[in-house]
Amino acid sequence: MSGGASVSGVGIVLDSVSKYYAGQPDPAVDAVSMSIPAGEIVVLVGPSGCGKTTTLRMINRLIEPSSGTISIGDRDAAAMNPDELRRGIGYSIQQAGLFPHMTVAKNVATVPGLLGWDRKRTAARVDEMLELVGLDPGTYRGRYPRQLSGGQQQRVGVARALAADPPVLLMDEPFGAVDPITRGLLQDELLRLQAELGKTIVFVTHDFSEAVKLGDRIAVLGNGSRILQYDTPAAILARPADETVAGFVGADASLKQLTLTRVGDVELEDCPTAVEGESVEVLRAALAGRDRPWALILDEQRRPLRWVSAGQLAIAQSLREVGSPVAQTLSARSTLQAALESLLAEQTATAVITGAHGEYAGLITIDTLVAHLATLRDEHGPTA
Repeated sequence: MSGGASVSGVGIVLDSVSKYYAGQPDPAVDAVSMSIPAGEIVVLVGPSGCGKTTTLRMINRLIEPSSGTISIGDRDAAAMNPDELRRGIGYSIQQAGLFPHMTVAKNVATVPGLLGWDRKRTAARVDEMLELVGLDPGTYRGRYPRQLSGGQQQRVGVARALAADPPVLLMDEPFGAVDPITRGLLQDELLRLQAELGKTIVFVTHDFSEAVKLGDRIAVLGNGSRILQYDTPAAILARPADETVAGFVGADASLKQLTLTRVGDVELEDCPTAVEGESVEVLRAALAGRDRPWALILDEQRRPLRWVSAGQLAIAQSLREVGSPVAQTLSARSTLQAALESLLAEQTATAVITGAHGEYAGLITIDTLVAHLATLRDEHGPTA
């Protein structure tokens, strides 16, 4: 389960679930069977028109299955009242699907209102949900959807889906309509929320990189939602089941594998450091003879400030007057993909890692990443 949270979700089982439409000889969904563990994010990924959204909507009976059974928390979904079923399942879609004539607060309060919550409890829950998704209630509670950015609308959509504390959350390409930077931030936010809440999340996307980043498990679907492979991201990247799955994985499988490992899971490298009030001579001596001619200057709290080269130290009089600013630092929770992007932006080709209070913790270099990928090859065999 993502993030190690306590599990508040429930398991979902699809058993030979099919959907036929009148006038169409082939099923839209053809006898899909899969088990979705409680508290995990399971991503359905596949080409447009393969039946991903139809499969998702059959879980909350927005579309009724033609045959087969769907169980949610050991209850047969078909035996439940459809309205009761849907009120117990959060639903988040592309472009948020907010009611334009209602304020943010009223949008978030939709399901609690349908469940008969009193005004005080509902208001408290609205504020709690807005804070949870990173929106200040005092600022956003009274705004209308048109007054929000695309990313803010999606956050409100997630808050609304979670408002009644459902055990299951269905997400149908919820971040597909926002720009890439905002999309990445929303993905990070979803992972943070899942680490706190432990819901069962079924997420639809056509973006395999998004599936790798978010999914505890990925179901790669073909036509009719036929499951081509259902496994962890690491296993699919290392061993695609067939050429179609390999096509989804793409030629950059090794780079995608870097999104699966956190900085805190690898051994960090090191370099000479000195607090900027210390002696130039001491740092110069520590750097002498090293393969990498760079050192880090830290502040009094040992937070990284500047890179300094051996050449710069040779003529420097003080550590306060020399070096180039560290462009970016990363934490132990950052991915190795983020570390790669960071080190490519640094003149030293090195990513700086900091601890909980911003203090210097170590470095990641290209050698770190190459060694990690070599370990993965040893464990899983060559990637696609």
